Amino acid sequence: MKIKVLCIHALLFCNALCLPYALADEAQASQVNQANSVNANGTPQAPLIGMDRSKDFSPEFVAVPFVFSTETLSTTVGGAGVIKHAGQPQASAFGIGLYSSNESWITYLGLNNYQLPKLDQWLLSGEFSRASYKEGIYFVPEDANRSSKGVNSSDAMATDRIITVGDEFYAKLHIKYVLPWGKGAKGAARSLMPSLITDPLSWDPRESGVTSLQITPFIHTQELLGYEELPTKTQGLKFKFDWDNRDNGKNSTRGGRSSLTLSRDFGARDGGADDRESWTMWEFEQSAFLSMGESDWFGQQILAFNFYLADTPTWNDYDSSSQAYQRPPSFAGVALGGFDHLRGYSSKQFYGRSALLYSAEYRVQPRWQPLQSLPVFNLYDIPWWQWVVFAEAGQVADDFSASELHEDMKWTLGVGARFEVENVIVRTEFAYAEDSKQFWIMVNQPF
Repeated sequence: MKIKVLCIHALLFCNALCLPYALADEAQASQVNQANSVNANGTPQAPLIGMDRSKDFSPEFVAVPFVFSTETLSTTVGGAGVIKHAGQPQASAFGIGLYSSNESWITYLGLNNYQLPKLDQWLLSGEFSRASYKEGIYFVPEDANRSSKGVNSSDAMATDRIITVGDEFYAKLHIKYVLPWGKGAKGAARSLMPSLITDPLSWDPRESGVTSLQITPFIHTQELLGYEELPTKTQGLKFKFDWDNRDNGKNSTRGGRSSLTLSRDFGARDGGADDRESWTMWEFEQSAFLSMGESDWFGQQILAFNFYLADTPTWNDYDSSSQAYQRPPSFAGVALGGFDHLRGYSSKQFYGRSALLYSAEYRVQPRWQPLQSLPVFNLYDIPWWQWVVFAEAGQVADDFSASELHEDMKWTLGVGARFEVENVIVRTEFAYAEDSKQFWIMVNQPF
């Protein structure tokens, strides 16, 4: 087993409520890509190792101890670790633990991309997280603490920013079937490999990209001190159709990605505190990437676009027996704000029935790359860095209406720098909005 320890030498100021989600996404994406080298401009070379199981895929352990400070957690110490090739060439195990000076804590465990014998088109992943925030920052339906129905009041779109004790838990099991065409023709494990720069790209899913169907049973709870009337639990299934036609998920230069996700909580009526309303929600997301070629200053110039649309069809359905609307809790429903959607605002700041978001980014990789020669940075493998300017416009509405979703839209403008550090994408961004601004340090591309 190869062992490597990465130390973070500076304080990181980030949104700790989002940290487990972001790191989990990156862990799922990184375990196969690390087997490949990359060019200076970030495009993958031919793989040094394929998914041939006769090759050496000995486990590799990477640990990251860190210290940072946030408004929610105060000074925090902790660590994250990932085991690549964890029992299988394409699999990984990821864990994180944090403890803060205000006695908040976060734990997360993820097991990613495992296969059962003779089921070459299937991938299984699981996630488990528990957290307790003593000074958690949340956005809840306006006047929720004075409403007997909380999220099911007649006007649930307006939100209040609160600071309170919050306990959170979620568990998910991802069961993914990769269709045997395009990059999935050679099995689900090989479909995880990034495309080569010489690979042809087609807009026919039978010839290009990875097409998959995924079902995810989930449980998610959130309990806020002083807001006991709010729904605290959701449990159900997510169904996702995904066509990933990008050349490289870490640094896409061409292609795009299409996904449609349907979430359903079937509700529960036991006459106790665990009663839940049934609800249905769907989300559609489409990205596209266009290469603008090279220049004297930049080895790579990319225009990246993303479109997000979501709705809750059961929003206005009323259950007379429970005297409640069929709506998801605010922590599980349609929302904008955070490190991926409308980055100039806090996480899930805007909540409602439906949402629309347009995003555009101009990404460049400078030919000038001094990082490997600088102290501290020269301890790590940093093959490329990227400068980004971005703009977003979106809205949340209590009706699924094109006119309402385009009325008085919220907007964000921002700049950022992104780095590949030991096969992990680290991004720093400053986002400015009309009445808010945010500074993010996170992992993974936003799309």
